[in-house]
Amino acid sequence: MIRNLLLVCSLFLLLPVSQQAQDGGRFSGNLEANGNFFRRDTVIGAANTPQYDNQLYGADAWLNMNYSNWGFDFGVRFDLFNNSNLLNPQGSYSDQGIGAWYINKNIDKLHIKAGYIYDQIGSGIIYRAYEQRALAIDNALVGLRLAYDLRPDWQVRVFTGRQKQQFALYGSVIKGMSIDGFISGGDEANWSIAPGFGIVNRTLDDGSMNSLIATLNTYLKKDAFVPVYNTYAFSVYNTLTAGKFSWYLEGAYKTKDAMNDEFLERETVSGDTIIGRFIDDPGTVVYTSIGYANKGWGITLEGKRTENFVFRTRPQEELFRGLINFLPPMARVNTYRLNARYTAAVQPLGEMAFQADVTYAPTRKLSFNANFSNITDLEGDLLYREIFTEVSVKKARKWQLLTGVQLQNYNQEVFEFKPGVPIVETVTPYADFLLRLPKKKSIRFEAQYMLTGEDHGVKHDYGDWVFGLIEFGIAPHWTFTVSDMYNIGPGKRSPVDAETGEKLKIHYPRVDVFYTYNSSRFSLSYVKQVEGIVCTGGICRVEPAFSGVKMTVNSSF
Repeated sequence: MIRNLLLVCSLFLLLPVSQQAQDGGRFSGNLEANGNFFRRDTVIGAANTPQYDNQLYGADAWLNMNYSNWGFDFGVRFDLFNNSNLLNPQGSYSDQGIGAWYINKNIDKLHIKAGYIYDQIGSGIIYRAYEQRALAIDNALVGLRLAYDLRPDWQVRVFTGRQKQQFALYGSVIKGMSIDGFISGGDEANWSIAPGFGIVNRTLDDGSMNSLIATLNTYLKKDAFVPVYNTYAFSVYNTLTAGKFSWYLEGAYKTKDAMNDEFLERETVSGDTIIGRFIDDPGTVVYTSIGYANKGWGITLEGKRTENFVFRTRPQEELFRGLINFLPPMARVNTYRLNARYTAAVQPLGEMAFQADVTYAPTRKLSFNANFSNITDLEGDLLYREIFTEVSVKKARKWQLLTGVQLQNYNQEVFEFKPGVPIVETVTPYADFLLRLPKKKSIRFEAQYMLTGEDHGVKHDYGDWVFGLIEFGIAPHWTFTVSDMYNIGPGKRSPVDAETGEKLKIHYPRVDVFYTYNSSRFSLSYVKQVEGIVCTGGICRVEPAFSGVKMTVNSSF
């Protein structure tokens, strides 16, 4: 910690007082801060965590500061967690310190970066170091990266380091290299290719290996295996562009590695049967995306096959912790409240996925969009299916209407580890209407209705929902929203009245006030929120029910 503080002090001794220094230096940064005030509500399940029981308050904040001068780029980030439930929705985490720093220097064709490094190879299938704050993902590589320009269109990169673990480091060492290029047919040709190759190696530290061996020693002989220190992952990828047509293709292979299968049964030495055990298999991924755009038409087709491609800094980590790589999701990213309620998490142990997206805009005032995704396991059992349609109609500077319907099949048993529950089936029509008013004012309405399927007369999951929102904007500073999510047709998991035993129809209201001034945005919200799933890029986690007040500040300078 002392070394980090000395580093910060040395960096900021270099910073000018003004944003643009006379010597040509440049200082910039941004702040993101979230504050939560918890109000206990046992009916919806907002209870029995440290925040609701006694802490009553939590906060998360990130302050980035960057400075460029003399051919160097410097950066440092301060992270703060007070009574935070980001890392564990049922727990509380408090700590603060230097969350990231870096120094970057270019020397002719050589590019040097040291510190906390965010980067990826290809689409990220074998390696991606990135940050996603909503899920508490921050798997930066702390080490050194060198890149060298072989030619103007060809570059080789090498890196080595260890992965970040909050304010510490994992013990395993990660190293890798990649070569990326670009070839075109010339000035008169309309085609080009961008090939690439990458390799990544992870070497387990002794502590992780000893822990793994100790666990394997409790297995029956038929389930045990000899773990390895070193695991390698390779990928080959290419983007072909020909006129209005583009095609991306990537194939990856991973050598044998210990992976945790949460659904696999095993017998213990005592004769009991438990769920979840380590397996030792090689992994493969094949991913492709084909796109075409012309005269109002846009078509994208994607396909992916994944088998045993869990790649972590240590096999004992679970969920989104310790991830070395990133598998592209194969389901649409929905934004409306009810449309986004059920989202498919990537299944790295086995997934066969396909997605098609078609847009058509005959005029500037009218457009259509249709999306279809289908995800199964490698045995053909359905995990997720979605049909999404949308129509956009607008009159310039007056109003805009978005409307459509979504149909889903969602395997809650797999995605949320809820054994014995049926596949959730939903039909969700929705509409979004924006009306622009005089004097830089606007009003927007959202309406959504989710109709769920039923099993033996009982609605799936929480049952049917209706959602409504009214948003009033006064440009350029103020936005006010009022919304309500109502469990109009309770289902199997809906709360029950303690006296009558009847399923409760509960309102989940929300009120927001947003204020924007230049590059700063402030918000104050009262929120009552049902338990659900939060997903980003195919990585998901359970978001517990919330009751209370939220405050946010986002500012750049």
